[in-house]
Amino acid sequence: MELKGIEEALKDVLLPEPKRSIWALNMVRDIELSGERVKVTLSLTAVGEQTREFIQERVRTVIGELPGVNDVDIELVELSPQELNEFGRVIAVMSGKGGVGKSLVAALLAIALTRQGYQVGILDADITGPSIPKMFGLKARPSGSEGGILPVQTRSGIEVMSINLLLPHEDDAVIWRGPLLSKAITQFWQDVVWGKLDYLLVDLPPGTADVPLTVMQSLPLSGVIIVSTPQDLAAMVVRKAVHMAEKLSIPVVGVVENMSYFVIPETGKRIELFGRSKGEEMAREAEAPLLGQLPVDPALAALCDDGDIERYNSEAFIALSAAFTQAMPA
Repeated sequence: MELKGIEEALKDVLLPEPKRSIWALNMVRDIELSGERVKVTLSLTAVGEQTREFIQERVRTVIGELPGVNDVDIELVELSPQELNEFGRVIAVMSGKGGVGKSLVAALLAIALTRQGYQVGILDADITGPSIPKMFGLKARPSGSEGGILPVQTRSGIEVMSINLLLPHEDDAVIWRGPLLSKAITQFWQDVVWGKLDYLLVDLPPGTADVPLTVMQSLPLSGVIIVSTPQDLAAMVVRKAVHMAEKLSIPVVGVVENMSYFVIPETGKRIELFGRSKGEEMAREAEAPLLGQLPVDPALAALCDDGDIERYNSEAFIALSAAFTQAMPA
C-alpha cells in the first residue's frame, strides 16, 4: 500500500455534477496510513447530503480495492470555500470601453490554456452584461449547498461562474446599484468552490468604477490583460484602464487588439475595417507586450452564437495562445 496509489485512486472519484474529482476540488484534506488501515479526511463543502453519502461510499470502494488495504475510515471536516481554493494565477481581462471583446478574449485564453493541459476557471464579473455562458452554451444551474456553490463546467472542463447561470431566464435584466454588484463579485470569489486551478480568468465589465475596483482591490491578481480595438475613441478610453492598473500597482501582462482586421476569403487580403492598428502603440503605453491582433472572423462569431466557442481555431488564436504563455512570469 503506497500513498501515491491512494492519491491516484481518489483522483477518479468524481462529483455527479460538475464531473470534477474531489482531488481537483481540493476536498481531500489528509490521508493517514497505519498498517492495513487508511484514514481519509474530506471536506465536502457545497455538496448536498445525498451526494456526500455517495462520495463517501465511492471513496471506501476505490481505496478498499487497493492491495494491502483492509479498512477505510473517513472523517468529514467543515471548511469554507476559501479554505479549499488554490489558484496558481488570477488574471483579469479589462478595458475602459464596452464592446471591444473582453469576454471573447477571456474565453479564448481559457480555451488555449485548457488545451495546454491547465486547470482553468472563468469568473464572469460582468454582472449586468454577462456573455460567457452564451459563448460556451451553458444552461445548467450551479449546484451547491448552504456551505457554498460549485461552478458549472464547459465541455472541455473549464469552470464557470456567472450571474446568468443563476437567473430564471438568460435575458433577465440585473438592475442593481454599485454596492450590490460589488457584493455579488465578492460572493463569487468567497462562496464558490473553485478547488485547485492553475488559472482563474476574471472577465471584467467596462469602465473603472465599482466592479473593476472591487476586483482589483479584493482579489490577489497576478496581472491584467488589456483589450482594445483600432478606433481612436477606443484607444483613448482604454488608456484609462491602463492608468487604473498602474495606480493600483497591478502589472499589465499584455495587450490584445481585437477586430484588428478582416481577411477577404477569396483573396486573403487584409482590410483594416476600423482604421490603422494601434496595438503596438497601446502596448508601448502599457509597457507590456502586444499579445495578439485578432481579426473580425465570421466563423468565430457563429461559434459564439451557437455556444460552441471551444471548437474555434485559427492562426491568430494560436499566436495569441503562445504569446500569452510566454508573457506569463515563471
